[in-house]
Amino acid sequence: MGEKIATRNAYGMALAELSSQYPELVCFDADLAGATMTKYFKDACPERFFDMGIAECNMTGVASGMATCGFKPFVNSFAMFSSGRAWEQVRNSIAYPGLNVKVVGSHGGLSVGEDGATHQCIEDFALMRAIPGMMVLCPCDGYEMKQAVKALVEYEGPAYMRLGRLAVETVTDTIDGYKFELGKGVTLRDGKDVTIIATGMNVQMALKAAETLAAEGISARVIDMHTIKPLDEELVLKAAKETGAIVTSEEANVLGGLGAAVAEYLGGTYPVPVVRHGVEDEFGRSGAAPKVLDAYGINADGIVAKVKQALKLKK
Repeated sequence: MGEKIATRNAYGMALAELSSQYPELVCFDADLAGATMTKYFKDACPERFFDMGIAECNMTGVASGMATCGFKPFVNSFAMFSSGRAWEQVRNSIAYPGLNVKVVGSHGGLSVGEDGATHQCIEDFALMRAIPGMMVLCPCDGYEMKQAVKALVEYEGPAYMRLGRLAVETVTDTIDGYKFELGKGVTLRDGKDVTIIATGMNVQMALKAAETLAAEGISARVIDMHTIKPLDEELVLKAAKETGAIVTSEEANVLGGLGAAVAEYLGGTYPVPVVRHGVEDEFGRSGAAPKVLDAYGINADGIVAKVKQALKLKK
């Protein structure tokens, strides 16, 4: 595994690096540039950076207007606010007309830690996935995040991307044959008994879980599903046919996110056991991020337990 870096840091640096290459790229923030790391873009080209204050709904509307003029706006705030507070504006002002605005939610999931339940957004995947035509992404590490930012700048259409607060180990840069493509998952580890499909920082947890399982004689395939919508149905179907059992893993509510997407698809095409690992439809709580994650079982051990549950159902 490589360096440890938060995906929010990698995002901010990548956006700044791309600013000179794409003069139509503009960045909006809601008084959180130091947290979302859009401060790097602000330093690189302050004339294309707009701090809108704590007014996320207004920020979203202004960004949609800029998109109609040919700009490529990236709208930034905490996930709770960019996907939650401004949901109506995202739906009606960006997605409904199909405008080229990228909505970015930093500090997603339980790993926001001490900010507590009000700021630990576990619903953003479900909220954004429910909007027609909205792409939904959650890259797992700094290397993948940088690929995702460039791909989103070049992608024409509405999209939502979640960033993480915690520094996480970089894993994708060491995978042979790794290639980032919007809407396409990546097999990071092969296996024949079960497939773990993970997104965000849970990808690293899934790789650790696979090592634990291997020591017990269980061969687990690990798929990095950085794009939750559109789901890579071809890769999911292949995994279902070849391994016969699926475990999904996400730092989000198990209702409406990655697990739901996989279960919905396979339920109508190739039914196999699908066990969802994530937050079990409850709010978070305040505490140090690692302790909060452990309290909710969002860790490698939690994935191992879900794999064993899936294997029992498979038999």
